[in-house]
Amino acid sequence: MTSTPSPAAAHPPEQGALRRFIAKPEFGPLVLLVVMLVVFTAINPAFLSLNNIGNALTFTVELGLIALAMTLLMTAGEFDLSVGSVFGFAPVVMWAFFNAGLLPLPAAFLVAMVIALGIGLVSGLFVTRLGIPSFLVTLGMLLVVRGSALWLTSGFPQRTWDAGDQWLATLLVGDFYIGGLRVYMSLIWFILLAVAFHVLLTQTRFGNWVQATGGNPGAARNRGVPIQRVKVILFMLSAAMAALAGIISSIRVSAANPNSGTGYELEVIAMVVIGGTVLSGGRGTIIGTVLGVLILRLMRNGIVLIGVPGLAYNIFIGAIILGMMALHAALERRHNAGT
Repeated sequence: MTSTPSPAAAHPPEQGALRRFIAKPEFGPLVLLVVMLVVFTAINPAFLSLNNIGNALTFTVELGLIALAMTLLMTAGEFDLSVGSVFGFAPVVMWAFFNAGLLPLPAAFLVAMVIALGIGLVSGLFVTRLGIPSFLVTLGMLLVVRGSALWLTSGFPQRTWDAGDQWLATLLVGDFYIGGLRVYMSLIWFILLAVAFHVLLTQTRFGNWVQATGGNPGAARNRGVPIQRVKVILFMLSAAMAALAGIISSIRVSAANPNSGTGYELEVIAMVVIGGTVLSGGRGTIIGTVLGVLILRLMRNGIVLIGVPGLAYNIFIGAIILGMMALHAALERRHNAGT
């Protein structure tokens, strides 16, 4: 007489753990990143040289900082199209005050960050109090902020090379070497903030509020989640991170251009979506966003090194977004079928 194998015997713990790992939203981006690294390195070994890695990471962290905050905002069911304009506006404000001799650099930095927080506050209040979709609110804010930057500077960049002897500039963008790898302080800040945001989203009550706000607002409200306050805080955080990223970029390139950040909002959203955050809200992943940031920025770097015309970059990005969306949808259906 034969006995029927128990479910535990049919699906050993190792197999169950593997299935759970594959079902995670970070699995697809991780596989794509590994494949991309292997392919680019096989075609051009210089792709993994210390010099190229250092240069690629330098550009990566600036958009990555915005993407971290955008992950939380999109998890709550909203998004912010004004981050690119805040990226250009905040450093213009800071350097205008500093170059005119009105404020020392640390004070000018604080003023720029407070103004950015105010921009996020206004966006958040328009969305939560007036019930206007965040797409329309932040699109309007994009135009207001970008126009303000151009009007303030008459379209001319602000000089930033006087920051060389400023401790704040060194703290934000100072560089050092680890072996032959040049590392900027902005990378350290990105890593620290990524860890902090991951803990915030996954280990705190506020993180639960964020996910509940995007997943089921009605149920969250009935459970006492302050939905409006959560969204306002996240809009302010999004604007603040965009301002910080713009200031870091202005110090690195020695110029604060009012047109900086044009188009960044869509690239940041693409990074977050590729990383596995659900566009409609309710589920987000900081780890996936970090992978998405690396995928898009290393993709831009890699296609140039292997000889693909830079103008073809958007073709690759569009194909990756469509492919990742199909993969996430397939994994979600498989996960739901197995539960």
